[in-house]
Amino acid sequence: MAWSKKDYDDIPGTFVFDGRRSTMGWPLNKMCMSFNSEANRAEFKDDVDGYCRRFNLSEDQIQAVKDMNALQLMELGGNIYYLAKLIGVYGLNVQDVGAQMRGITVDEFKAMLIAQGQEEV
Repeated sequence: MAWSKKDYDDIPGTFVFDGRRSTMGWPLNKMCMSFNSEANRAEFKDDVDGYCRRFNLSEDQIQAVKDMNALQLMELGGNIYYLAKLIGVYGLNVQDVGAQMRGITVDEFKAMLIAQGQEEV
């Protein structure tokens, strides 16, 4: 499906969760919601490829899931609120992913938050 270009498509590093990204990410976000079940989390860990295919993820989405590449997952339609469930399956937290997205270590990310007046969580 060809999507029309939007003004906000050219904002570097920004992936607006609009209707087209929602449509693109539907299978990914649906899979992430399934992680509310412990049995599903275990099944995913046992066979990541098979579990992703069960939800009809694209090849790019599957690779991003396997790489736990949060920015790419967002570009491919992942909603951060649903992706948080996937992040948890990998044993990561929001600070881990924030650091990954900025290309810095977790300690550097925490220091950045503190320097900006944020409380360490």
